[in-house]
Amino acid sequence: MRPYSTARLLFAAFGLIGSAHATVVMTCRAAAKSDARVDYGFCVAELGTHHDSPDADVWGLAKVAADRGIGNAGNAIYDIKAMLGSRAGATRAALVQCQKLYNAVGFAFAGAYDDINARNYTAGKAKVAEAVSLTHQCDAALAKAGAVPSPLAQHSSYYVKIAVICTAITNLITLQDLRFLPTGKLLSEITVADSLLLGIFCRR
Repeated sequence: MRPYSTARLLFAAFGLIGSAHATVVMTCRAAAKSDARVDYGFCVAELGTHHDSPDADVWGLAKVAADRGIGNAGNAIYDIKAMLGSRAGATRAALVQCQKLYNAVGFAFAGAYDDINARNYTAGKAKVAEAVSLTHQCDAALAKAGAVPSPLAQHSSYYVKIAVICTAITNLITLQDLRFLPTGKLLSEITVADSLLLGIFCRR
């Protein structure tokens, strides 16, 4: 069987493809095709289990990715608070700093959610990038304090992955908002004219 081209995957993600799970799968596949940094398995696992995914289109899934970023900030802060009781000196001071940074991470992703919801994609992606920068600041503070490897490495790794996914899916939405390929158009209804207008004509 011939592999899907990026254009076909984008078309499938934008179409009515039968089920919520299929929407997540095809959107994550299209995102992975458009950006090699996207972890496809992680994307499906994270987006597919979110309560908003069953009714979400591509635009909705970008917001789901942002919401995952909001939620994980709370998890990181919970873990930091648990660590504070057993840490002292420079490491404890770095964890206190990280608690503030991850609180800011949550706010950054909340801002990204609002911007994506308002279809201000450039601002949304900027806030996602800001959130990742904040997690790196935390890692740097812990490294300076001698906490190597970072006790929060799992959280910073999570944010790199979810940020890439959120950004890649947000980039996919741009094609929908050009109005060349209306949201809800059946995959079978996509024409050669649609492909040419999008500049991603598929050879049959």
